Amino acid sequence: MEIGAVAAMRYVKDGIKAAKLVMEHSEHTLLVGEKATAFAISMGLPGPTNLSSPESIEKWEKWKQNHCQPNFWKNVDPVGKCGPYHPINLASVEVEGSVKNEVVGSQGGLCQGYFESDNLLEPIKSNLKVVNRHNHDTISMAVIDKMGHIAVGTSTNGATFKIPGRVGDGPIPGSSSYGDDEVGACGATGDGDIMMRFLPCYQVVESMRQGMDPRDAATDAISRIARKYPDFIGAVFAVNKEGVHAGACHGWTFQYSVRNSSMQDVEVITVYP
Repeated sequence: MEIGAVAAMRYVKDGIKAAKLVMEHSEHTLLVGEKATAFAISMGLPGPTNLSSPESIEKWEKWKQNHCQPNFWKNVDPVGKCGPYHPINLASVEVEGSVKNEVVGSQGGLCQGYFESDNLLEPIKSNLKVVNRHNHDTISMAVIDKMGHIAVGTSTNGATFKIPGRVGDGPIPGSSSYGDDEVGACGATGDGDIMMRFLPCYQVVESMRQGMDPRDAATDAISRIARKYPDFIGAVFAVNKEGVHAGACHGWTFQYSVRNSSMQDVEVITVYP
């Protein structure tokens, strides 16, 4: 139950190291924002550092040119190409249609495709499908040492084009990862804004504690989310204290890798929805 986390931390590259420092050198669980940055630098991590890359800057410039689409806003009316955004009333289909016509009229055919049901962005509806392998970079890992101690960690840059200030499931204990020496561990990836509402990795570990094998525990955790959000995209892996592992996913084909002391190389496991 030793836990450390940071969120919304800018100008320091090594987020997972900063989280470990919180765990080892404070009695807190979660530090955020500029004070998390100050803490990390004070503990010896390099910074402040410009974390922008030519690739990320180019992606951001293209996004701005495309009227800041896609994004994570919903039920809003933008003032200008990229906001500010103001809430709108969607009490009727008639209002929804007028908003659609207004957006298309003001922004031309450029955004018309975003109203199609199979597009990544559905700005008037609540089930935004903007998480995929092209804009998502969560890494979650679990390790069991030879003494049976379990450690888990998650590192992520967050969702591309997120609303500033957004914190996803990465730093939330029990959501992106969880471990207990007595039971096993879990890691998760996907639509963190949805998944964090269910603490899927806590659920996986507790299900294994109650006797479920890793495959059933992983499937159960994912199905609990899918029942409420059938369009969500996400996955978990589960491993018990004996090293038996499995994964489950929804909305995409998921891969995780495994290696133990008897293996010559990493084995990549593919899990289908």
